[in-house]
Amino acid sequence: MKPKKYSPAHKSNKMAELVCSNSLKSDSSEKAAGILKNEMKKLGSLILEAAYESKVSAGGALAVDREKFSEYITNKIKNNKLIEICNDEVTELPWSTKNQIIVVATGPLTSDSLSKNIEEKVGKRSLAFYDSISPIILYESIDKDQSFRASRYEDGPGDYINCPMNKVEYENFIGELIKSEKINFHDFEKVQYFEGCLPIEVMASRGIDTLRFGPMKPVGLIDPKTNKRPYAVIQLRKENQTESMWNIVGFQTKMKIQEQKRVFSMIPALKNAEFLRFGSIHKNTYLSSPDILNKFLQFRKNKNIFFAGQITGVEGYTESAAMGIIAGINASRLHAGMNLIDFPKNTALGTLLNYISINDKTNFQPMNINLGLFNIEKPKKNIHKIIEDSKSEISKIINLI
Repeated sequence: MKPKKYSPAHKSNKMAELVCSNSLKSDSSEKAAGILKNEMKKLGSLILEAAYESKVSAGGALAVDREKFSEYITNKIKNNKLIEICNDEVTELPWSTKNQIIVVATGPLTSDSLSKNIEEKVGKRSLAFYDSISPIILYESIDKDQSFRASRYEDGPGDYINCPMNKVEYENFIGELIKSEKINFHDFEKVQYFEGCLPIEVMASRGIDTLRFGPMKPVGLIDPKTNKRPYAVIQLRKENQTESMWNIVGFQTKMKIQEQKRVFSMIPALKNAEFLRFGSIHKNTYLSSPDILNKFLQFRKNKNIFFAGQITGVEGYTESAAMGIIAGINASRLHAGMNLIDFPKNTALGTLLNYISINDKTNFQPMNINLGLFNIEKPKKNIHKIIEDSKSEISKIINLI
């Protein structure tokens, strides 16, 4: 519906706008996220094609320049003669489809009107949670004397800017995080955070050392000024290829803007920081998919309707794009009168499908791709078998399609 109408979190008139992190997580072939990426690349993922074209260095992670990423995908779609773009808002779905095949990929910020229409038709309440956006800092405003470049466990300058803290600075910082003024929710809004994207102040409230074992962990980092490991570290990651913008890694927040300036300025390296974007919070919605979708991502009550993306109950950019690939492949095969593809459980794609279509229906929560989803004992120890099985099964699927 952009640019005619925007969600509370979206600002750009381009497609594929990244409103949370600019990282698509690990690019290592021995990590679950990397295995998923390799499967998607073999299946021709436009999202990953754009990600590698707009890549910024981020250690072992695949991070992107948001503007270039969005622009790449927008141009690809606009220049595809087989795609007709309509920017009008869809407020309800044609649930009585006959010869139509529909893929619903409206994302976690589906408009209120369409959300209500979907909720009425699926017969189950959509669940809701909140995730938050990290602030972005102007590079020139970072105090280079109070920070150092390094990636964890790596020699050389590294891809991250690290902002160290001693014990006193850290404990004062934690205290102010907890005391800070936060955005208040309405009484009718149920706060149900996704554990993988908790606001920094919520983590701080769980214990004095929670952040030192989370986003502020100092392991694998040595401050060249002291030749010692810092007590705690805040990491900054590049937002764009020109390195003018850096986000505070893992610092999603629901603090008010004036409080963000006050509290984050307690970080020695950011005492004079210029904020290009403050952290914010927005509501995400997703389906209780085990009740609603089958293993092909079809609506159980109408097989001509597919759902895709984060609304299906996966969490993360890559995982959401993965559901789009599956829905797209199966929708096209349904249109052609062909058998739908049942992605095996020993693929990353299959494990995600299995989770959202067969998982415990009484307490369904969004999930990232992880080794624990694979149906194998001791997945870390058997990582090479997981990788080989993934390659073999995806090759078979490619031969089918």
